[in-house]
Amino acid sequence: MTAQYQVQDGVAVISLDNPPVNGLGHSTRVGIVDGIVRALDDPGIKAIVLTGAGKAFSGGADIREFGTSKALQEPSLQTIIDTIEASAKPVVAAVHSVAMGGGLELALGCHYRVTVKGTRIALPEVDLGLLPGAGGTQRLPRVVGLETAVNMIVSGKTMAAEEFAGTKLFDHFAADDLLWDALKFARDAATVVGPHPRVRDLKVHHENAEAYLGFVRNTVAATAGGSPAPVKCVDAIAASLKPFDQGIKEERDAFLYLLTSPESRALRHAFLAERAASKIPDVPSDTPVRDIKQVAVVGAGTMGGGIAMNFINASIPVTLLETKQEALDRGLATIRKNYEATIKKGKLEPEALEQRMALITPTLSYDDLKNADLIVEAVFEELGVKEQVFKRLDEVAKPGAILASNTSTLDVDKIAAFTKRPQDVVGMHFFSPANVMKLLEVVRGKDTAKDVLATVMKLAKKIKKTAVVSGVCDGFIGNRMIEQYSRQAGFLLDEGALPEQIDKAIEKFGFAMGPFRMSDMAGNDISWAIRKRRAIEQPSFTYSKTADLLCEAGRFGQKVGAGWYDYRAGDRKAYPSQQVNDMIIRHSEHFSVTRRKISDEEIVERLMYALVNEGALIIEEGIASKASDIDTVYLSGYGFPRWRGGPMQYADEVGLYNVAQAIRRYAKGYQGKAWRIAPRLQKLADAGAGFND
Repeated sequence: MTAQYQVQDGVAVISLDNPPVNGLGHSTRVGIVDGIVRALDDPGIKAIVLTGAGKAFSGGADIREFGTSKALQEPSLQTIIDTIEASAKPVVAAVHSVAMGGGLELALGCHYRVTVKGTRIALPEVDLGLLPGAGGTQRLPRVVGLETAVNMIVSGKTMAAEEFAGTKLFDHFAADDLLWDALKFARDAATVVGPHPRVRDLKVHHENAEAYLGFVRNTVAATAGGSPAPVKCVDAIAASLKPFDQGIKEERDAFLYLLTSPESRALRHAFLAERAASKIPDVPSDTPVRDIKQVAVVGAGTMGGGIAMNFINASIPVTLLETKQEALDRGLATIRKNYEATIKKGKLEPEALEQRMALITPTLSYDDLKNADLIVEAVFEELGVKEQVFKRLDEVAKPGAILASNTSTLDVDKIAAFTKRPQDVVGMHFFSPANVMKLLEVVRGKDTAKDVLATVMKLAKKIKKTAVVSGVCDGFIGNRMIEQYSRQAGFLLDEGALPEQIDKAIEKFGFAMGPFRMSDMAGNDISWAIRKRRAIEQPSFTYSKTADLLCEAGRFGQKVGAGWYDYRAGDRKAYPSQQVNDMIIRHSEHFSVTRRKISDEEIVERLMYALVNEGALIIEEGIASKASDIDTVYLSGYGFPRWRGGPMQYADEVGLYNVAQAIRRYAKGYQGKAWRIAPRLQKLADAGAGFND
């Protein structure tokens, strides 16, 4: 049973018992209703207390049921609330720890609510492309006011219960023992002649509601991106000004509309994909992990400093190694500057700066790394340099220490072979800026031990990273795919497009930056170095030479004030460059390519399907264990619009048959040999299936 029933001195206590967060799946809903009916049928029961076992009141709906028959199977959450509201016996919600989404709606449906300070509450459905579907948009404005409700529901923001002291959201704050206080409150309520108060009977008060909601609706519409949910939230909240039954119907209609929208499907997929990423098929969840109490980072540059910050933010001491004192001083100064900027933004208390800096031990000696449980290498991306570092680490690191490389493209197996302990070597590919970006690619070498993998995945959660496991290949998951994306962008330049058009098309699709603005920000010389290496390793690999011409002209991007775009001092805005556009056109003429008008639709298809096709090869080769891992990489590290769910989910929405047809069409055009349809993509398309089925 996922709901327990007990009686304490004439009060029925119904405890949600569905770990880890007491999700309101079908079996739990049945248990709640059965408990309420049982209590109502028992003349010895004077009142009912509804609470949650363990570490939550309720985290809300089980989103794995959404889109299935169980989601709408009775009793629904609304049916539970109707049953509670109709009860002649008082029902008290004893709310603790967490009350999110449907959990908060359940509490709002009770006659009374008792809580403790520190309880976190939210209606975060908007993050899943939905709105509260069991009266949340109608009841919350009635107890906390219209403006507070709008802010909570449209943002999905989590708030502390004590912020609502004095409102009608909570009737009582318990001092210590919540259940004891709730039982006493329930017994006292039972002595009062009913009917007991219902939130639905309250009125929403606001002096100028229509004008306020009109302003909010326009503001939200301008910032919602491609998701319809935020605006629908405002519309549903506006319905709370109407009679309750009418408002609840409008809320339900909007919820069902959003539930079937591709945006909500994508956002729900993204939510589940991130949680599934930590599950590795052949590494059991109970695999023992190594204790990581001290970390060392080799390299105090931008990346090394950012990596160090992740660990000290989690109160893990870091020994930071550099070869020269000036480089070490510069790295420490950058870390301090980063924290000072965070303090200015109000996101860090001033006293935390020195506390965190004190966790760093700077050194110029490898010998000082001997006590580290984990050593992360963050030096220049060249195999010879990595070899020197790992051979030295092999000499000084203690037995059982994990040796990790931050390489973004190099062969982790070759790096592991530089040591006598390849089982302890793993890739930890942080993304720049490492102290900000969520994604961590964990690269599993052929000899990487399972406990090493389990340890790094657990540690990733501690430092608040979204970790995805990748096998060994050039570029791993993210950079291997982005190469094909960038390759198609280059071919489009040859054929008739210009950087600004391509970037605008991709930004309209939902990316924060198109490929050329992104390259300017990262540094065009980085991809140039990769192309030079590729030319040696794979002479037959074709790509547009415009990017090489750009770099030969010294246009490395924002850092030098010139890249695909022009930049002005103190201004990061990208200005179209006539010089670059003329260079692109001359290059097409040099190769006798007849330039043509290219539609935005073609730009989006070619860049997105290049990602998808390479992603299919990555799954086929076992580099990624599942399509959702690829989606997580792109959502967390590459700015893919979350409301589209990632490249593989997007392809599923388009239909793999349509994707395959488009690839075959592009394979007949300019540089068509760059398109080799992945067998897995073709197989799924033929079967009418999707990557995430």
